Amino acid sequence: MADSRAANEAALNGTKPHDIPQTTALKDFLALIKVGIVNSNMITTFTGLWLALYFSGKGFISSLDIVLYTLIGSSLIIAGSCAINNYYDRDIDHLMERTKNRPTVTGKVNPVHVLWLGILFTSLGLSILLMTTVTAAFIGLIGVVTYVFLYTMWSKRLYTINTVIGSISGAVPPLIGWAAVEGSLSIVPWVLFLMMFIWQPPHFLALAMKRSEEYKAAKIPMLPSVYGFAITKRQMMVWVVCLLPLPFYLFQLGMPFLILATALNIGWLVLAIYGFKMKDDLKWAKWMFIYSLNYLTIMFVAMVIFTIH
Repeated sequence: MADSRAANEAALNGTKPHDIPQTTALKDFLALIKVGIVNSNMITTFTGLWLALYFSGKGFISSLDIVLYTLIGSSLIIAGSCAINNYYDRDIDHLMERTKNRPTVTGKVNPVHVLWLGILFTSLGLSILLMTTVTAAFIGLIGVVTYVFLYTMWSKRLYTINTVIGSISGAVPPLIGWAAVEGSLSIVPWVLFLMMFIWQPPHFLALAMKRSEEYKAAKIPMLPSVYGFAITKRQMMVWVVCLLPLPFYLFQLGMPFLILATALNIGWLVLAIYGFKMKDDLKWAKWMFIYSLNYLTIMFVAMVIFTIH
């Protein structure tokens, strides 16, 4: 029955059965929850949590229950939201090279089961976050609603601003981490939120440039596909410029952090400006995408390292 269902689903999506890659159940599961997104968001969630412990003077070991509840709850709501996204987008994912082999496209899993998995994980994650603070759970709910409804089901297929709307959900993890410890939000978590919010448009627009033709085929109105590379480059540069002052609001993390963060920002800005001179747009977009990934990891890991005494 499973092989028959997979063949039928693949046929509906225009995928030939022999084109379906052989994968394990674990690999299919990790693809459904978009484990890469879950892992990257755990870095920013943990950083928000760690800084809340640092500034409040609370011990990490003595707060280990809160740490575990926060990381597990956040992971589940992100994984659940991504599963629902996979369920909803299965009608267009087969049109894009990077998404055509998702289990919801190939028919290796029942789409209804994926939907219920997403609902279960999201509900369980919010319940676990309630074991920390109501504020953390509420912020998590905002992230879910923004990603599932405002981004996936509404703006993604209608407006080029979908990247900005989706950035809201991607920026809430450090707020969740902080709120799980403190229950209220000060200037520090909001700066982390802004860093994540502003980082995402140039990051995803670089990817959209690389996959411009695929987005056109799927009729997803990404900025490079609709208005071209020139205006996309200008917008990416503006977003990067907006990152420049943010590290200075975190002066309490010390001068070494400020120097590193500023160097990262200037390096990204230089690369963004170089895009106006470079003739190979796709190669430049690849560089921007790789830089953005390293930027995020180094920036948030550095916040933790520079506060370890």
